[in-house]
Amino acid sequence: MADLARSFAPLLGADARLLILGSMPGQASLAAQQYYAHPRNAFWPIVGAWLGVDPAIDYGRRVAALTDRGVALWDVLATCSRPGSLDSAIDLDAAEPNAIAELLTAHPRIRRVLCNGATAASLYRRYRFPAAPEIEVTRLPSTSPAHAGMPLAEKMRLWHAALSR
Repeated sequence: MADLARSFAPLLGADARLLILGSMPGQASLAAQQYYAHPRNAFWPIVGAWLGVDPAIDYGRRVAALTDRGVALWDVLATCSRPGSLDSAIDLDAAEPNAIAELLTAHPRIRRVLCNGATAASLYRRYRFPAAPEIEVTRLPSTSPAHAGMPLAEKMRLWHAALSR
C-alpha cells in the first residue's frame, strides 16, 4: 500500500463566494506544500490570466489574489492512499473526504463549486453530505499535465467562462 497522502487546509477569505475543488494534491504539491505546484500544471497560468497576475509571482501573492477575488481553494479528499500523483491510482477504499459540507455551511456565500477535473467531480458527488446547501457544481477540464488531450487555450476558455459567471 502507498503512503497515506494528506491534503492541505482550505485557502479562503472571509468573502468566499466560489470554491474550486481538486481531488488530492500530487507529489510535487505535497513536497512544496503548495496547491498546484507541479511546473506543468496549468492551474496557476489559467487562474493567473483570469486574475491579471503573473503565474510566476510568489505563491503567497497568487493565493492572496485568488482569495481577494472571493475564490476558495481546497480538495475533495482529506487523505488517501495513492502511489504517484495520478488520480486513477487513488485507492477509494482508503480515502477520506474533507469536511466540504461543513465548509459550505460555515461560508453560506459560497454558491458555486468548480471541480478541477472528472475525478474531483466524481468524488464530490460521492461524498457530498445531505446537510450541504444546494450548490451549483461545474466540472471543468483538469489542469493536470496528465490531461494533455485538450489544448491549453481551450482549457483557459472554459475555466475563464466558469470563473467569470
